[in-house]
Amino acid sequence: MTTLPRPAAELSADEARRIALRAQGFLGAPDRRAGVRGALRHLGAVQLDTISVLARSHELVPYARLGAVGRRTVEDAYWTPGAGGAPHAFEYWSHAACILPIEEWPHFAFRRRGYRSRPHWGHPLPDGAYEQVVKQLRAEGPLTATELGGAKNKGEWWDWSDAKVAVERALMYGEVVCTQRRGWKRVYDLAERAVPQELLHDDLDDRECVRRLVRLAGQSLGVGTRSDIADYHRLKSEQFDAVVEDAGLVPVTVEGWGKPAWADPAALESSPRGRHRTTLLSPFDSLVWERARTERIFGFAHRLEAYVPKPKRVHGYFAMPVLAGGHLVGRVDPARDGSTLVAKQVSLDGPKAVPAVAQALREAAEWVGCDAVRVERVDAAELRPALVAAVA
Repeated sequence: MTTLPRPAAELSADEARRIALRAQGFLGAPDRRAGVRGALRHLGAVQLDTISVLARSHELVPYARLGAVGRRTVEDAYWTPGAGGAPHAFEYWSHAACILPIEEWPHFAFRRRGYRSRPHWGHPLPDGAYEQVVKQLRAEGPLTATELGGAKNKGEWWDWSDAKVAVERALMYGEVVCTQRRGWKRVYDLAERAVPQELLHDDLDDRECVRRLVRLAGQSLGVGTRSDIADYHRLKSEQFDAVVEDAGLVPVTVEGWGKPAWADPAALESSPRGRHRTTLLSPFDSLVWERARTERIFGFAHRLEAYVPKPKRVHGYFAMPVLAGGHLVGRVDPARDGSTLVAKQVSLDGPKAVPAVAQALREAAEWVGCDAVRVERVDAAELRPALVAAVA
């Protein structure tokens, strides 16, 4: 790293935590008029994942911030086109596979160029396969991989068919865009048809793309270290170093962090105040998706155990952190049993966490259409009766 300038502010750990909560939409009144689309623009990226327990992660993210917004409303906000058929969002590789505001299309030109210059991932396509997919989309309009000829063929590379490999390559190159999920399947269309003309360009050079993404990540996080901010859109550390001086963020020190940090200057202009959200969080929520940051800010070590062998799990398959009063006060591993939300395993940060965890469970149950909550295992067994009574 280059020599760091003098910090513009010194933040306590509590101030940094509250700045992060406000930046992520968990402190203060939510902007209900802007709704799901406003939350997406504010966050800059909402991660997708195949796991669905209470709901899929991209549904849980706006729920955590806005409350019980209808699940159909969430999907429509992401995928229903606006005036003139222009999409509000598109799907691309950011922190992972993410829903992104359509306004960010130009910012990923550097990534599209990078993909175009790569080898073909060890999976050669037959001559004409790529061109055929583009031709079919041009002639028939938006299609899923199944409609393009089938998504799988029991071959190499996740058993993807040639059509699926070709259209995913076209997606990475930016010739094709995903602006909708239909039954969890990507719906592909030509970028030239789907992306508004004023945004459909790769005019920004790599440095300017990265500079803008670093600035936006800093705004979405409020305050963060080099790795926090770079990881938001999966940038390399050296890319961050090259642009941070021009990204509009200011250097700060944070009590106990032990690492240089940068903040959104707007986040330093006023003290974060307002009502805290009480809610279950998806493990893929951008408040907690970076585990080292979560532990640094909240003193809360969290790991997604869905891919851990069952005998080795500590907190459960899809343990969801519970946010209350600006702190992470426990975990719930949920499931559904008919119209009952089942808390298969619960961990609590002491007796004071019981009311908040009970509230989070009741509200989540109502949101997904359950009329009862059943508590099974509580790690601190002596707290189970109080939790059972509180959710009744």
